[in-house]
Amino acid sequence: MDCRHIQFCVHESAFAETQDSFRQQHLPQLQALFEEMAFWARGRRLDDWTVALIHSKPIVTVWDQERLIGFARATSDGVYRATIWDVVIHSDYQGAGLGRKLVETVLMHPHVNRVERVYLMTTHQQPFYERIGFEVNSSTTMVLFNRPMVQESLRVADLAQSAVAEP
Repeated sequence: MDCRHIQFCVHESAFAETQDSFRQQHLPQLQALFEEMAFWARGRRLDDWTVALIHSKPIVTVWDQERLIGFARATSDGVYRATIWDVVIHSDYQGAGLGRKLVETVLMHPHVNRVERVYLMTTHQQPFYERIGFEVNSSTTMVLFNRPMVQESLRVADLAQSAVAEP
């Protein structure tokens, strides 16, 4: 496959008025790409994607003309830890080295390339990531399936009273 026309874009921010931002108008394409290609991300809402992207740096997209064909993002403190999230290349373009280049582009970003450890979760693609240099790490396998707390269930007055020691 000739991929010379494929473009990789590194976005420093989401939805800003800068040249390197991921635009709000790209969200429907992003959602469609994940609905088709990523079983773990089906059913994500556009509003939730917006929040995730606002808190991600960098965001890397892959384009064939006007068609979004690849995506990855990271979160990082810039020094100690980073995590790569939501790596996907459309199946029509897999096997041409685009996935590797996508992950390497995220890893080269200044917000990621200095950290001590880069984490990544994957269900079925361990061999792909091992070829890039990731290692299976059984010591960090804990997860909390968080349930958002409803504010009404927490009575602030009760919490404040229990925190004050009686004389």
